[in-house]
Amino acid sequence: MNLSNAQEFSNQVLPQNDSGNYFHVSHQIDLKKEKPVLAENSGLTLILKKLWKEDIPGKKHIENYLRAQYRRNLRLSTIENSLTAIVSFIVLVKQDGKSCLEEVTRGDLGAFIEHEQDRGLKPATVRLKLDLVKAFVRYQIEKEVIPAEVLFKRMTIKVPDSLPKAMEIEDEAKLLSVIKHVRNRAMILLLLRTGMRIGELLNLQTNDIQLADKRIDIWEAQKNRVGRVVYFNEDAADALKIWLQQRDPEKMFIFYAGKRDTLTYAGARIMFCKYLQKAKIAHKGYTLHCLRHTNASSLLNAGISLECLRELLGHTSVEVTRRYARLTNTTREKEYFKAMGKIEKGELDGYYKFDPELQAILEKKKLFSQDGKKLYEQP
Repeated sequence: MNLSNAQEFSNQVLPQNDSGNYFHVSHQIDLKKEKPVLAENSGLTLILKKLWKEDIPGKKHIENYLRAQYRRNLRLSTIENSLTAIVSFIVLVKQDGKSCLEEVTRGDLGAFIEHEQDRGLKPATVRLKLDLVKAFVRYQIEKEVIPAEVLFKRMTIKVPDSLPKAMEIEDEAKLLSVIKHVRNRAMILLLLRTGMRIGELLNLQTNDIQLADKRIDIWEAQKNRVGRVVYFNEDAADALKIWLQQRDPEKMFIFYAGKRDTLTYAGARIMFCKYLQKAKIAHKGYTLHCLRHTNASSLLNAGISLECLRELLGHTSVEVTRRYARLTNTTREKEYFKAMGKIEKGELDGYYKFDPELQAILEKKKLFSQDGKKLYEQP
């Protein structure tokens, strides 16, 4: 569809052209460049401006993909991360002498992986960027832009299954002992007692906190956008009460920096690192997210169920929560040292010894042979 002049659209979602590129009410058309011009208040404006500043092929196809993400109501941060990964990928494609997306091959994905690994990025980061690029490629395959054989076989990156890093009890006590600032103490204690993500904490508003019930309502989780309820105990409640009495009631967010309306993640991280230094535990590599791991580990050690912990942490799968059980299962630890104690004291008869209760059950189920034949292991 050709337009002779810039046209402002009505309050509907209308197609830009015959290729199926759609845009919202506040968008206009720049006819010379054949691309939409977004209104200043559009959340997508800055991201698309970054795209069109890049000297790479396939920008219209990339824009279509970003708009598709926007229509799916993905977070702007997710869309921006997608753009960053896609641009890195297309730059490599261009350096290989290719001038359009139709020329992309499976080898380009392999070259992208090697490039990101050579930059010294962690395997998890490389896998994340690869997933973002693969999602873009898959979309272009559906639009018959990129050949389907590019993703004919799976391409994955092995990531070490490392355990979550929780703060040791002694280090937790050292950290809290050096935090005297009212706001900062309330923040750290809430992170430790609720298991909230730092982004969720920084987005808290007054009506999210039910102080009498020691409860916080997280209407939309930062990572998976699923709402949940978390709780806190007396020491966090006391610290929060003091801060609420001192904070500016005109501020929208519970935690803010000085005269500003918000506190950034970078600001919170700098604050946390200063306290680690003061407590002389900075060399242990703790991060703000370790406070969430510490909360989960402590609750598991206290006997909370995995399903209950999953809901408190906001995990979509209990398998994610199960990683904490591998780290902090005190029952397993006690059973091991109890058994090892028997071994060290020589209380075993030979190499094997049946548990009497288990042996009685096996006999009752007639798993032992009546004529003395060999007992075979049951599947």
